[in-house]
Amino acid sequence: MEQLPMTREGVERLEDELKRLTNDERPAIIQAIATAREHGDLKENAEYHAARERQSFVEGRISELESIVSLSVIIDPSSLSGDVVRFGATVLLADEDTDEETTYQIVGTHEAKIEDGKLSVTAPMARALIGKSLGDSIEVVSPGGSKGYEIVKVEYI
Repeated sequence: MEQLPMTREGVERLEDELKRLTNDERPAIIQAIATAREHGDLKENAEYHAARERQSFVEGRISELESIVSLSVIIDPSSLSGDVVRFGATVLLADEDTDEETTYQIVGTHEAKIEDGKLSVTAPMARALIGKSLGDSIEVVSPGGSKGYEIVKVEYI
C-alpha cells in the first residue's frame, strides 16, 4: 500500500476525529437507533431511518480514518532545513504581477486546508514548488490561467 506523508499535527487531528467518532458518535447513534425502535413500525419510522443513515456515514468515516492513519508516515518539518522546497516547507511567495505575498505550508493530502495556508502536496502549486529554491520563479497553470510567483522565503518550522 502507498504511504501517506503527513505532519504530526495532521495525524493528531485525524486521530482526534477518529476518537470522537468512536467514543462519542457511535454510542450516541446506537442509543438513537434503540430509542427509534421502541416507537414501533420500522418501515415508516423516519427517526430510525435517519439514525441508520447517520450510522452508515459514521462507520464509513471511521473506516476511512483508520486506513489513513495506518498508512501515514509522519514527517517532522522542524528536522529539515535548507533553501530547497520539500514536503513540510513553509514558503513565502510573491505574485510576480501584483507583488502580493502569500504563505503556504506543504502538507499531506488529508490535512490540506487552503484557508489556513495548508497546501496539499498534490496540488498544482505544491508540485510546481517542490524541488525549487529560494529566489526561483515558478509558473502555476490553473483553470483561471497561468500565474507567476517568486519564492521569497523557505522555512522548516
